[in-house]
Amino acid sequence: MSTDAPNPRHSTFREMKTAEDWWAIWCGGLLLLLSFGAVWISRPADLADQVQRAADAKSEIAEAKAAGDDGLAKQIAADTKVTVSHPWKAWFAKPGSWESNPVDSVYRPPVQEAEEREAQKAVNAIGGLVGVFIVLGVLFAVAQSFRGHSAGGFLKAFPVVFLLAMLAYVLAGQVVVKSYNLEYALWALLVGLIISNTVGTPKFLGPAVLTEFYIKTGLVLLGAEVLMSRLLVLGLPGICVAWVVTPIVLISTFIFGQKVLKIQSPSLNMVISADMSVCGVSAAIATAAACKAKKEELSLAIGLSLSFTVIMMVVLPAIIKAVGMDEVLGGAWLGGTIDATGAVAAAGAVLGDRALEVAATVKMIQNILIGITAFGVAIYWVTCVEKNDSGIRPDAMEIWYRFPKFVLGFVAASVIFSLLYSNLVGGPAVIDAMIGGSTKTLRGWLFCLAFVSIGLQTNFRELAPHLKGGKPLILYVCGQTLNLVLTLAMAWLMFRVVFRDQIDQYLP
Repeated sequence: MSTDAPNPRHSTFREMKTAEDWWAIWCGGLLLLLSFGAVWISRPADLADQVQRAADAKSEIAEAKAAGDDGLAKQIAADTKVTVSHPWKAWFAKPGSWESNPVDSVYRPPVQEAEEREAQKAVNAIGGLVGVFIVLGVLFAVAQSFRGHSAGGFLKAFPVVFLLAMLAYVLAGQVVVKSYNLEYALWALLVGLIISNTVGTPKFLGPAVLTEFYIKTGLVLLGAEVLMSRLLVLGLPGICVAWVVTPIVLISTFIFGQKVLKIQSPSLNMVISADMSVCGVSAAIATAAACKAKKEELSLAIGLSLSFTVIMMVVLPAIIKAVGMDEVLGGAWLGGTIDATGAVAAAGAVLGDRALEVAATVKMIQNILIGITAFGVAIYWVTCVEKNDSGIRPDAMEIWYRFPKFVLGFVAASVIFSLLYSNLVGGPAVIDAMIGGSTKTLRGWLFCLAFVSIGLQTNFRELAPHLKGGKPLILYVCGQTLNLVLTLAMAWLMFRVVFRDQIDQYLP
């Protein structure tokens, strides 16, 4: 055997052909490229004229608002709205809502009676479900084949995993369940957990239980939704809330877990800290890759996150209303503390449109920290946590090897589509059509498949040692309490004191 040191360039090149992180970038990038190309090629011929009319109408809308005629302002805005559609939108769908018959979530024929027609829209998501199944099935089968795995084994197992994900969507769509904001992620996790902890996960499903591959690809797609131009709408106050409080909470929680609670696994401690302080599951996945956390540790962190997300998205809006907190401050508080982006939007909508906009913007600004956090954790883990007995610290190449490469795809997608959004003629409408017509739906499916996979891979008997003494729960509760207090203080200072006039002018 040769004792020569491996050539870093050759190692990186080999990784780019076979490693899961790189293939998440290739798969996510391909989906974004094809989707954007479809929208751009099919854009309306008069797109430039539409954009000009919309720009010219801004003064009319402002005059109508100044005159107190909001109805006229809305009508002008609707008449001059730039319209771009996705030609493939019908082929990407997920189950909808239903009340008493689950089939209604997939297919609901049109009704003839006028009264019922208004209350019940026709639904036919079958074509869209088939489209998602084919696209994701073929994409990941090809990727697995190139990575040296069995494409046939994947194709045999994928239909079952896909059906379980579809079941999770159907359960989340029931109107009563939906009213409590019990999102698909919770149901997907529960479906997988029930199987793995009762009959056990069948071995033949293994080739399609690709937890990290699914969610890493989904995070690359998410990058196209985290647009820099949108993040700057609320400017410095949102950045201060998201980028000042988050690192303080992350570091403080990690130190608290190690020094006070004395949690034996530093990786478990770090994943829970990142999950709770940054943005939930996405940050947990990226951080787990950076510190090589065990799958059971990641499952535990995600379970805590999902549980508290459900509680917080219901309780926090109620508290905000009860104490008479204004929408802007309440929205900033929600955006900086609730883990999941979807849950933030749902909670913000309960308070009102202004709260929703502020909450979503703060959360999107916070989402940028996914990559920064992963990079920081990778450096810390290599240079401090895992330094060898001789005290010699690993070199920079070890940090590069440890760094979760899919984060590069997330950042690249964010930068590229931010530039397209800002510089293309009709860029906002084109990018919105791309996201709304395909990539957002596909991202949701990828996350749902990942949550099902997490459940299928998680056994409570394996989690028991990590729950000993309740330390992970204490860590999460204490960290989230600190997060709530600091975020509220910073949100009040930025949104209601320092930048109050600018915010009130932007959000009258």
